[in-house]
Amino acid sequence: MLHYKELGLVNSRQLFKDAMKGGYAIPAFNFNNLEQLQAIISACVETKSPVILQVSKGARKYANQTLLQYLAKGAVEYAKELGYQIPIVLHLDHGDSFETCKSCIETGFSSVMIDGSHFPYEENVRLTKQVVEYAHQFDVTVEGELGVLAGIEDEVSSEHTSYTRPEEVADFVKKTGVDSLAISIGTSHGAYKFKPEQCTKNAKGVLVPPPLRFDILQEIEKRLPGFPIVLHGASSVVPEYVNMINNCGGVMEAAVGIPEEELRHAATSAVCKINVDSDGRLAMTAKIRQVFKEQPKEFDPRKYLGVARDELKKMMIEKNKNVFGSAGRY
Repeated sequence: MLHYKELGLVNSRQLFKDAMKGGYAIPAFNFNNLEQLQAIISACVETKSPVILQVSKGARKYANQTLLQYLAKGAVEYAKELGYQIPIVLHLDHGDSFETCKSCIETGFSSVMIDGSHFPYEENVRLTKQVVEYAHQFDVTVEGELGVLAGIEDEVSSEHTSYTRPEEVADFVKKTGVDSLAISIGTSHGAYKFKPEQCTKNAKGVLVPPPLRFDILQEIEKRLPGFPIVLHGASSVVPEYVNMINNCGGVMEAAVGIPEEELRHAATSAVCKINVDSDGRLAMTAKIRQVFKEQPKEFDPRKYLGVARDELKKMMIEKNKNVFGSAGRY
């Protein structure tokens, strides 16, 4: 058993209290490799923002669970080296079973998500409660989910959205004891969140998706006053990166994300954790493709991964300052 405190990590409990009081959201950035981790930590130290390092089941397998422990500890030490000790959470994103969550808890994770949203309600309650009871023995925080997001990201896949039912949330939280709740109000996983026919064009000719269901969020806030809410599938699918990818040999047609102004509005509510994965992938892929197009003889990974890392950092700084509102909070 490796407890997260041995790695210098924190859980999300106090961070969420501070975020709700301050009207901002904690950035929850997914990572798979060293360059992504470097970008996350340096961006959040520079902006003095707390951060949740998110690892999916697939990312954990890719990076190796043993190496992840040292990467997490290294992230804490790297922040100190950069001159500012920010709070860092290591979180399992979309845990699919009790066994997966248990393994993460025992290998240094300070927070886990158990996603039983695709199960019938009572089974979701049973599974989530089982994880909570185990995690809380070790002071590990737990995120549950009600409602289903459409889209594809790693092992998570659904063709249809099922909005969270506000009438279920209080009962779910009471029965499970979860520390935060992921809800479905119109966000979705992946870069292709909406079909073109679902969108309208603004004055600049940019596709704009249907607005988020803030009415559902407001009703949930009434039924769960002061309780931490989480938004998954919240990448904006930055048009700049989509265009760069397409102009450098990629194919990202009709990729549409969540408008940043809607995410900023959400961050001033009970939403105190916003997940971003696809935007990070797009930023890195765009710069790598640009290097390959403009410098076809380049074969040193540091030359294209370093540029990609720097672009990812730039994007995260922008989000911390202007979307999540988390900059300068610590």
